[in-house]
Amino acid sequence: MERIDTPLKDAFYVIPPQFEDARGLFSETYNAKNFARVTGLEVNFVQDNESTSKYGVLRGLHYQSGAHAQAKLVRVSAGKVLDVIVDLRKESPTFGKHYSIELSAENRIQLFVPKGFAHGFITLSPQATFCYKCDAFYNKEAEGGILYNDATLAIDWHLKHEDVLVSEKDQILPTFLDATA
Repeated sequence: MERIDTPLKDAFYVIPPQFEDARGLFSETYNAKNFARVTGLEVNFVQDNESTSKYGVLRGLHYQSGAHAQAKLVRVSAGKVLDVIVDLRKESPTFGKHYSIELSAENRIQLFVPKGFAHGFITLSPQATFCYKCDAFYNKEAEGGILYNDATLAIDWHLKHEDVLVSEKDQILPTFLDATA
């Protein structure tokens, strides 16, 4: 496992080793000791979540704020998604910047999303299973979000607008400027 930094401050990804033979393959998807050794971070993940989405489903951009802010380690166990993170930390040199990366069962990339980031993804395969570890429990009162098609961020979600399926809740999220004012 190695740490590969993204252009956004404190955000990186790792690829766990995979062992393959005539029987199939084995991969240790998470090991706290190895993660700490490779990344320099000791993260106490307390909650694992999993969602399954069909082609074109866009979930996000979501975050938890204040004392309930969450760091996440995200991956795809089946299918393929475009994963997007946005730095919302006003003191950060990469505030307001976003980064996207394709996560798939095949490439085994795991993206570390630091506290203070918004996060979202769109399903690029017929179906995808998205898994994520969180270092804080979900708190409804602390949830926030940014409109996925915000003009300031101008995120390329890699699909035509008519192929995108967004929940009603996510369609009425505030803009980046309103959410960070």
